Amino acid sequence: MYAWNHDRRFNAYSNYFKHRFGRRIQKLTIDAGFTCPNRDGSIATGGCSYCDNNAFSPSYCNSRKSITQQIEEGIEFHQKRYRKAENYLAYFQSYTNTYAPLDVLKQKFSEALANEKIIGIIVGTRPDCIDEEKLDYLAEIAQKKYVVIEYGVETCNNHTLKLINRGHDFETSVRALELTKKMGLKAGIHLIFGLPNENKEEWMQWTECLSDLPIHSIKFHQLQIIKNTPMVAYYTQHPENFYQFSFDDYVDFIIDFLERLNPQFLIERLTGEVPPAYLFTKPWNLLRNDQMLQLIENKMEERNTWQGRLYKR
Repeated sequence: MYAWNHDRRFNAYSNYFKHRFGRRIQKLTIDAGFTCPNRDGSIATGGCSYCDNNAFSPSYCNSRKSITQQIEEGIEFHQKRYRKAENYLAYFQSYTNTYAPLDVLKQKFSEALANEKIIGIIVGTRPDCIDEEKLDYLAEIAQKKYVVIEYGVETCNNHTLKLINRGHDFETSVRALELTKKMGLKAGIHLIFGLPNENKEEWMQWTECLSDLPIHSIKFHQLQIIKNTPMVAYYTQHPENFYQFSFDDYVDFIIDFLERLNPQFLIERLTGEVPPAYLFTKPWNLLRNDQMLQLIENKMEERNTWQGRLYKR
């Protein structure tokens, strides 16, 4: 039986950081000016149908500023908010942060790592925009710094990936994760619950295939319909194709999912949060992530359950 991590009933990323570094580590989000192959016409245009990067980028994060300036302003911002943070991870989040020639990646990542308070990088990217050459370079960095590659997997269903204009299939995600492990690097993934034409029974089946993959960490998001994205039109025309989570429904679902998931996976996020001004629909009375997290953990205590309780090796 898996014993949950200290005082938490799931394998919390924050606990991992405290154990590994012995102190609080804060992420600094960076917009390094990349785009995506499903935006520039390489494989598609318009980008992912649910995506508006402005909805999750902090005020200091702007591609018109240099990476150095974004880091300096980000440190100032977080020192006011989280005074205990002494070191930071440069989080290349916006768009596809390996979608450029290697020499461009080297220039951008090196600029971030030049700041002495930056102890590592997290690189958000697509599974079809990685290769051995780029991973080999990132593996060199990982010999001295903390490095995680975050892949937007989003769903395990190919029909959904096509519908939301991702431009790759789930098998591409599997290959990217396996290659990342082969190169000795940590891989995180994003998953979205609530994409059109999917349901809870289907999502619960994902626990089996995901648990066998070389995943270091996971971020879970409930689908949020963002204004001025193509998803709004599809939702307006076909609301019956969307599973509508109630608050209580989502809490129970995510706990059921965690029970069946590999207990070694680090859980970085259980819900997503978008500023209300960006939301086309506003469910759950706009509860904040920290409020949702507390309610989920309270319910896990009440159910006396934990991540991996029903995991079958």
